Order: sequence, then structure tokens, then C-alpha cells
Amino acid sequence: MRALYLIANASLVLLIALGIAWESFLAPLRPGGSWMVLKVLPLLLPLRGMLRANRYTCQWASMLSLAYFVEGVVRAFSDPAPSRYLAAIQSVLAVVLFVSLIFLARELGRRQQTGAGQ
Repeated sequence: MRALYLIANASLVLLIALGIAWESFLAPLRPGGSWMVLKVLPLLLPLRGMLRANRYTCQWASMLSLAYFVEGVVRAFSDPAPSRYLAAIQSVLAVVLFVSLIFLARELGRRQQTGAGQ
């Protein structure tokens, strides 16, 4: 469970960092940065709950990650070269986040059931 916890939190932090770097200076839509950097704000919402290993937060954050997967796939097939690669990385990070959160939520649920049953 510790590995799932670390993978989930690391992928969330990396997704936030990638979004900020991408839209600020790596490949912004407009030179000098763009307002698209605000797309990382929803990713900040589950950060506290995930650091505390809250099962409910893991469940809804997994659904949130799918939006970033979809955006990454769309931009990987439609954007020019530098942005295309960043979009592919975003898609991979979103999938890693989704999968790790699903398994982490399941493990947290099992631990709650065994703890409540004792």
C-alpha cells in the first residue's frame, strides 16, 4: 500500500508541475505564457486528502484524472511538436494517477472494513 500511496501522490504532483511548466514556459499557447496554466487548479483540490490517504478523495480524484487524460490525448494528436510530447506525458501521468488511485482506494476500503470488524 505504501508504494501505491507514493505513486499516486508523485503522479499528482508531477501532473501539477507539468501543467504549470507547460503553459508557463515550455510550450504555452501564447508567447510568454497563457491563462491555460489555470487548468492545474482542480488538481490542487485533492492534494490535501491524498496526502492524508483519504479514501473518498482518492475515489473522486481518480475521476478528475480522466479529464487530464482526455485533454492529453486530444492535444497529442492536434498540437504541434513540443506541445505534442508534453501532452503525451500528461496522458501517461493521468493514467498512472488513475490506476494507482483506484487500487489505493480499494486498499483503504479493505483496511477500513477490517478495522471496523475488529
